[in-house]
Amino acid sequence: MIKIGITGQAGFVGNHLYNTLSLDEGVTLIPFERAFFSKQDKLEDFVASCDVIVHLAAMNRHEDANVIYNTNTALVDSLLTACKNKNVTPHILFSSSSQETKDNLYGKSKKEGKDKFIAWANSTKGKFTSLTIPNVFGPFGKPNYNSFVATFCYKVAHGEEPTIINDSDVNLIYINELVAVIIKAITGKAENTINISENASEVNIVAPHTKKVSEILNLLKQYKRDYMENGIFPSLEDTFEKALFNTFRCYVPVDHYPVKYTKHTDPRGSFVEIARTQTSGQFSFSTTVPGITRGNHFHTRKAERFAVISGKALIQLRKIGTDEVIDYYLDGKEPAYVDMPIWYTHNIKNIGEDELITLFWINEPYNPEDADTYFVNV
Repeated sequence: MIKIGITGQAGFVGNHLYNTLSLDEGVTLIPFERAFFSKQDKLEDFVASCDVIVHLAAMNRHEDANVIYNTNTALVDSLLTACKNKNVTPHILFSSSSQETKDNLYGKSKKEGKDKFIAWANSTKGKFTSLTIPNVFGPFGKPNYNSFVATFCYKVAHGEEPTIINDSDVNLIYINELVAVIIKAITGKAENTINISENASEVNIVAPHTKKVSEILNLLKQYKRDYMENGIFPSLEDTFEKALFNTFRCYVPVDHYPVKYTKHTDPRGSFVEIARTQTSGQFSFSTTVPGITRGNHFHTRKAERFAVISGKALIQLRKIGTDEVIDYYLDGKEPAYVDMPIWYTHNIKNIGEDELITLFWINEPYNPEDADTYFVNV
């Protein structure tokens, strides 16, 4: 059992890393709070409890670049002081940036932070790994802060028009891909690892995707037009486009659902089209007796649609790591659907007096050896 702590665990990368590691039964996560940096005893207890510390806490944006520099270097100093006071040498992984070679104070704070960690590792015989991280995107990024992708997703999903300032090629890594690299770095198995000294190494994380800013915006506008306005799932065969689509879906306003179907009725009965897709997947249906709840699980990569066509249902969603529960009430008299965002545990309950009939579509056929299904109560 390895004990891992993440400074900045509430941030964009930290939250994804924390949630992913929580799925590993061989890992014990040591909780971290931002306030620890202003409470020396709490910070010392934290470092003394960890075998591994992933140092992600940092300031990325501020109107005064000096504040960024002073904040980031002070965080490194506080962490190292705590380790020295407790005489502990956890394996520290540090999120550096390609900006460390640039002439700006943010990059300077990253370069100086890395140098301080290297000196600590060499003097204490500890272990240090620097992670040079490219531009990251993914679900739950903060618009106007974490990345332009988060900003564009939010604006397009909310009917706003993003502005392209510089239509350049951008190197990008999806958050799931980055988390996988960090986990490999913890175990010493990351690719592109260079030994800096006997006790320090550097992982140069290669961005798997290069896209023009306008290309990304055009895809997002297509998702708005096809998916939000017409309920059509795009092709999910391309790795980048699936990642971008799953990112976009997390910015769809809560009140977009449930989406009413068009019901065609004639003397023979009725017909409802459940989903149009530009991709493969699995269609299925279930019947549920009154009072029974199905589901209570979440996915980290799959796109899924619940469509109620007969009976009354309560569909509930809750983002992992939060307490807020979203309730959707559906009635087969007005067939409707709700799509499940990734990292949201979800369920469906028959709240009527008759049998509930639900149709399901998911973009990947079920594979018991790689189910991407994690059971957590809403």
